Amino acid sequence: MINRYDRRDILKGVGAVCATGFLWPPDSVSAQQDLQVAGRHVELEIAPVSALTFRLTVFPMEGSQTQPVRGNGSLVQASWGPPLAKFGGSASERIIKSGELNVKLSLNPLKVIVETAKGGAVQQLTIDSETGAVSFSIGDSALLGLGEGGPQFDRRGSVDPMRSGQGGYHLGTHGGRVPIPWLISTAGWALYFHQPFGTFDFSGSQGKFIPKDPSNALPLDVFIVASNEPPVLMAEYARLTGHPEMPPLWAFGYQQSHRTLASHEEVLADAKTFREKKLPCDALIYLGTGFCPSGWNTENGSFSWNKRVFRDPKQAIDELHQEHFRVVLHSVILEDKLQGTVHDACNVVRFDKEQIGCAWDAHRKTFALGVDGWWPDEGDPLGIEARLARNRMYWEGPQLDRPDERPYALHRNGFAGMQRYASFLWSGDVYSTWETLKVHVPIAINTGLTGIPYWGTDIGGFVPTKEFTAELYLRWFQFGAFCTLFRCHGRAWKLRLPWGWNTGETGPTEISGYNGSALPDPSELHNPQVEPICRKYLELRYRMLPYLYSAVREAALTGMPVIRSLWLHYPNDPEAVKCGDEYLWGRDVLVAPVVEKGATSRRVYLPRGHWYDFWTNERFDGGREIERSVDLETLPLFVREGAILPFGPVKQYVNENVHGPLSITVYPGADGEFHFYEDDGVSFSYRKGDWMGLQLKWDDAQLTLTIHLAAGSRLRPPMPRSIEVKLGDSSKHVEFNGRPLQVRFA
Repeated sequence: MINRYDRRDILKGVGAVCATGFLWPPDSVSAQQDLQVAGRHVELEIAPVSALTFRLTVFPMEGSQTQPVRGNGSLVQASWGPPLAKFGGSASERIIKSGELNVKLSLNPLKVIVETAKGGAVQQLTIDSETGAVSFSIGDSALLGLGEGGPQFDRRGSVDPMRSGQGGYHLGTHGGRVPIPWLISTAGWALYFHQPFGTFDFSGSQGKFIPKDPSNALPLDVFIVASNEPPVLMAEYARLTGHPEMPPLWAFGYQQSHRTLASHEEVLADAKTFREKKLPCDALIYLGTGFCPSGWNTENGSFSWNKRVFRDPKQAIDELHQEHFRVVLHSVILEDKLQGTVHDACNVVRFDKEQIGCAWDAHRKTFALGVDGWWPDEGDPLGIEARLARNRMYWEGPQLDRPDERPYALHRNGFAGMQRYASFLWSGDVYSTWETLKVHVPIAINTGLTGIPYWGTDIGGFVPTKEFTAELYLRWFQFGAFCTLFRCHGRAWKLRLPWGWNTGETGPTEISGYNGSALPDPSELHNPQVEPICRKYLELRYRMLPYLYSAVREAALTGMPVIRSLWLHYPNDPEAVKCGDEYLWGRDVLVAPVVEKGATSRRVYLPRGHWYDFWTNERFDGGREIERSVDLETLPLFVREGAILPFGPVKQYVNENVHGPLSITVYPGADGEFHFYEDDGVSFSYRKGDWMGLQLKWDDAQLTLTIHLAAGSRLRPPMPRSIEVKLGDSSKHVEFNGRPLQVRFA
């Protein structure tokens, strides 16, 4: 383990790095150019990023000139400062100081040793002169990150070719692969391989990064980060690839996906049923024809409406809006190569089907009808730059026509940096099995650790199997309620409706061609338990939106995910570090999904400290595993002592005007703080100061909650703000008018 750093030093950034000295002048390059990698003369460069991050680049040479690193769209900027040192010949060992780190360079073999200023070992990288492969230390600590999918939870022992798309790795259980070469060690370091792309091999005592082809091994561009503070590692990744943008608030409500629409009347009937049954829902998503027999459009990739189902598209959208639903359409761009931006000119004379500007123009007429969001599918053959171009298109394109409305898009593919476009990601066409549900818990964690905060699954699994029962659906639904994307979708689609398991219907079958697919036994289709349990978690999700949205804002500011590995907050608790079957939802809520068929109990590890059972308020000592009994409607949830949780009223959609106080529940036993965040949930006005932040601070010794307005924010209507503060069985009602306020329970 490396030495801890003072948080003030951590935040100094590039300015602090550039102010530090170096032990080897940047112009000190040997005239004898005999340093070679992958058959080419090279020059090695060390450049600063921050006090805890530096960049190691091996440039190929053409004559006396270095060939530049070609960006792939993942980095937020080309550089963070001038190089500290360059290395191009058979010089003896050199030592460079970069911020808080010392970097030792040597030849034969080409080796880079990273240490703290006090000499603590951080990392050692060795570059193979023939192939360009990079070996690095992995020790005996967990290796996390690397994007969505692939071998889970700890990546040690695996060999991952980092194939992108649904053919990447065990689609049925592990879902689509979004490989991102950001590797985190719980020992206190991280690596981001910006260039080239390749395979990770963790099967030996040393980790290896192997370029796909030695001819494409250069330039090698790697970022090395060192910190024993896990949030700092996440902040450094955000420094490199960008902070998440804020999606609209409604995107965190429940989203219901539809397949194979029978008629215009069915579309409206489903919408009205949600409202009549008082089952909260914000968005209705419609699949395209070609992916199902009868979708919203005429064929795959088309923007012509299926008039049998949507006789008057504008009227149908207006009617759905009147019921307070957002309308999201499935879309496919059929090209395998995409480039440019939406601002690039596109017209009939110079139409280029590979230009993003032209691709977005095809959407605009449909978007103008009032469509609220998009579900871009396919794209597996797209390269890294094209994937990011498509993500960017669905963020910047809608803003051409609605400049003050935050766009929404749900993607199947992406790469590092996709968070800059508020991209949601789902795990693809998985099968309805218990193994799939089980594996997706660590997938959620590793996706978050790779900087993608907005993620979810096809609740229930896309392809039904003989394991698809009401029980599996409910356990998956409970898990989905604690993912940032809360959305049901799949074949036999009537069973994806919260009331669908008590109608006797599955909807159109659509399972031919899938090995192992099957419909549920008819006895499963008259289960009255499902709807009320779904309602319970729908209502809980909407009540917890103030807490969730505050965590989303934290993600945007700091790079911390919403779904968090226990390691992020308990790095000194070895058992917590190893946990891949449970996670923290924001800072304070521990979620332990039930993933075993017929379970009557769930073993849960509680990190060090004390924890409250969310459902019973029973207090438990942490630092141990407990056995929590469960019935069909129970998802084990625990809240850490000192937590302050904000709750809103039950709503049928996020913008419903429901009168009722903001409820704040304090879990005593330790001092605590919480930053409550609120804005209009729709526009970009928060960037101009139109947002409200409440700093909530709990003094456990004095049993006092202090409330004050966060710096730079303003009180939002209703004013004054009615707040109910709860502590155990006690509660107090106060009115907050923007001036500091104390609520005492002593």
